[in-house]
Amino acid sequence: MKIAVCVKQVVTRDWPVRVDDAGRWVRDRDAGFEMNEPDAYALEEALRLKEQHGGEVIVCSAGPPRVSQVLREALARGADRAIHVESDTLATADALTVGKALADALRPEAPDLVLTGLQSDDQGFGQTGVVLAELLGISHSTIIMEVEVSGEAQIRVKRELEGGWFQWVVMPLPSLLTIQSGINQLRYATLSGIMAAKKKEVRTVEPEAPARESHQKIVELYVPEKRKKTRFIEGSSTEVAQELVRVLREDARVF
Repeated sequence: MKIAVCVKQVVTRDWPVRVDDAGRWVRDRDAGFEMNEPDAYALEEALRLKEQHGGEVIVCSAGPPRVSQVLREALARGADRAIHVESDTLATADALTVGKALADALRPEAPDLVLTGLQSDDQGFGQTGVVLAELLGISHSTIIMEVEVSGEAQIRVKRELEGGWFQWVVMPLPSLLTIQSGINQLRYATLSGIMAAKKKEVRTVEPEAPARESHQKIVELYVPEKRKKTRFIEGSSTEVAQELVRVLREDARVF
């Protein structure tokens, strides 16, 4: 089975966020970067499927030269080879632009299964995987919590629904799955894996089509203002309790 995993490089979660001068993205010149957490779970699931059923795991990422860092990390964890769609504009591009760049790079590989994280830790739109499946012309399923290979040409997956419900779906191959965080236990790269990653192939390609004008733009990005407000509720104990419940439900919306 040939499995492709799409990973994204995002700003480290504990980095103090600073908005750039344009007010449309974070100032990442001096930031640290890491692999998007949901994508890390997608990679781990691909490696487990490979261990169980054999095959090959290919990692693919789109972005500037610094993206090679997460590709090497994926190779050190056990992926076989990597594809880097190199372009500075893809770092903050919309899902359709990124999806097209990834689709052009993966189409010649003809993978049996494509895995992505459910969403990214930065923009968090959860659209790239679905768009990629449409561009590749394959079936897809989202919010996956378990994957079983049930035959040579099909898989059985467990989807997380609302309200604690789950759904089992049988899908034909090739397919694309967006993986939910927590589906498995992440592994760390070993010293031998890090040394082996230096010899593995990282193929760099350019986007086949120039980046078009995005249909989706971030108009403004800002840090929420911290405010304090104290309110006294007066009346009998019954009146205070009723008003407190109303305030928590309708104003604070905590339940």
